Amino acid sequence: MASLSEDDLSCPVCHEIFSVPVLLSCSHSFCKECLQQFWRIRKTRECPVCRKRSSRDLPPVNLALKNLCESFLKERNERRSSGSEEICSLHGEKLKLFCLEDKQPVCLVCRDSKQHENHKFRPIGEVVSSCKKKLNTALKSLQEKLKHNENIKGEFKKTVQHIKSQAEHTERQIKQQFEKLHQFLRDEEEATITALREEEEQKKQMMKEKLEEMNRHILALSHTIKDMEEMMKASDVCFLKEFPVSKERVQSSRPDPQMASGALINVPRYLGNLPFRVWKKMQDIVQNTPVILDPNTANPLLVLSDDLTSVRRSTNKQPLPDNPERFDGWVCVLGSEGFNSGTHCWDVEVKESSGWILGVTTASNQRKGGVFFNTDVWSVQRRWFKQKLDRVRVNLDYDRRKVSFSDPVTNTHLHTFTATFTDTLFPFFWCLDSLRILPVNSQ
Repeated sequence: MASLSEDDLSCPVCHEIFSVPVLLSCSHSFCKECLQQFWRIRKTRECPVCRKRSSRDLPPVNLALKNLCESFLKERNERRSSGSEEICSLHGEKLKLFCLEDKQPVCLVCRDSKQHENHKFRPIGEVVSSCKKKLNTALKSLQEKLKHNENIKGEFKKTVQHIKSQAEHTERQIKQQFEKLHQFLRDEEEATITALREEEEQKKQMMKEKLEEMNRHILALSHTIKDMEEMMKASDVCFLKEFPVSKERVQSSRPDPQMASGALINVPRYLGNLPFRVWKKMQDIVQNTPVILDPNTANPLLVLSDDLTSVRRSTNKQPLPDNPERFDGWVCVLGSEGFNSGTHCWDVEVKESSGWILGVTTASNQRKGGVFFNTDVWSVQRRWFKQKLDRVRVNLDYDRRKVSFSDPVTNTHLHTFTATFTDTLFPFFWCLDSLRILPVNSQ
């Protein structure tokens, strides 16, 4: 056993003393768990050392090596428990010094040997004390890191739960929005079919009246024909007496009833461009808001509406994940879409807020801490203006490098910034009470 070192009994994968060593056909041995994990990761049964493929899923246990490792560990534990490691194996003297060059404990005889000539030594107690201090410092750092990682793990778990909650809430909103659209389509379908049925009844009533008129006309003709046939059978004298009246009666017969124009169903009225006409009518009830708020950026003190077009400030902090996109210092929220070209405009209703800040910022601006307003922010705020504003219009002309603000109610210019934009710009909002982004058809 003395000829074997710890390296000889160490697994090439984990570099620890073998635990249940298994033997491959290439003669290399590994811990059973280390080998299985290596195979799971690589998805192939090859030797971690020589890469030779193994033909067996479960290599046999190397019993000889297993026994050697167990004996080695047993002896090492016995030496440590008996304190034999404190005696020099060469001279039988107690180890009292530590060689700073060789980084190992030595006895007084070793110190005077040629092997340690010109080496520096310190008492073992001092070295141990110094090493323990260093190790204790490192240990505290690891403990703090462990605590920090546990906190992060907790945040990750909260994030998983929040993702689930977000998905469920969003699914409900999707279903509600589509149900509104479905109901609109059902109402339009019903109204269109009702109009068709009404026209059907009108046209059927008109044809019923025409049929009644035709029946009266046919009945009159039948009577006339019958009378003429009877007269034809009369005596010559009677026939001649009645002939002038009969002739006038035949010649004065009313004209035949005619089919009225427009008697059929006006099919194009119902089917012509039906989807387009419904879509045009749908535009009257569907609003288009130029800026949609991003809930993943909102400070936990901000509560967004379900349609993501308005925000209000709460006194209670919501239990939201502290994801990198979220504001945690300033009570702000960003728009969901960034702009890196073109012109863009949106109106914000500010009359319900006693304090507000509106504008644009870069995608890379720091959202954590209190440095957000230090750079890359172009905005106006309530305290700049003596008059109370109901609305503020933000105009971004990215290509002309301008951000301007105006009062759309009085058509008054408020302020304009000129700058060179190189980053994507996002709308941002800060408020003391509440703000609402107005749809296009309200501007």
